[in-house]
Amino acid sequence: MPLALISHRRGLATAVALAALYPLLRRPILAWGATASEATSRLPGDELLEDADGVSTRAITIAAPADAVWPWLAQMGPSPRGGAYTYDWIENLLRLNMHSVDRVLPEFQNPHAGDTLDYGRNRMRLERVEPQRVLSWRSENGNWVWTFVLDEDHGQTRLISRNRFRLPTLASRIGMLPMEPGSLVMERKMLRGIKERAERLASTTRVTRWSRVRSMVTP
Repeated sequence: MPLALISHRRGLATAVALAALYPLLRRPILAWGATASEATSRLPGDELLEDADGVSTRAITIAAPADAVWPWLAQMGPSPRGGAYTYDWIENLLRLNMHSVDRVLPEFQNPHAGDTLDYGRNRMRLERVEPQRVLSWRSENGNWVWTFVLDEDHGQTRLISRNRFRLPTLASRIGMLPMEPGSLVMERKMLRGIKERAERLASTTRVTRWSRVRSMVTP
């Protein structure tokens, strides 16, 4: 058998195998950190984009109460807001003007439905706000909804980030596939960045409260 034909058949077999495995490979990409229940459950904000063509659900456990996590979500966004707590240099290659901060910005701690911000070409509108529980953004064209859900239990918070996309054309669906691994890299860094900041804030708050108590009881 000619070597060229053998090589062609091997290449075809590899392509078929990868196509068959890709749904399995996508699961850890689209649901990093999420439990099976979190990945498949209906969450607040899903109603903003029904029948999505693409969904990712990523999550992380934070050793801090929800009130130490919420400030970092409330102030997210391009400068002068708090950034996205991910790889700023990558964000700024796309001219997103992201500069992640390590402090709470009081002027951005009261988000309201109707607030807007720009993520590059995407103008996002805040659609759902439940302080310390739910924050949902929707793109101006309605094709993207990004929701954060906080679930506190015994002083720990489960932070869930869900993205829902409408992909109206075959080209947009194909184009999304190579973007999925990249979005995992960025969002994993973001979730870990929020975790670090929230746990540090909670620790600082506990120390401050304890110092105040000691000063009140010490003669």
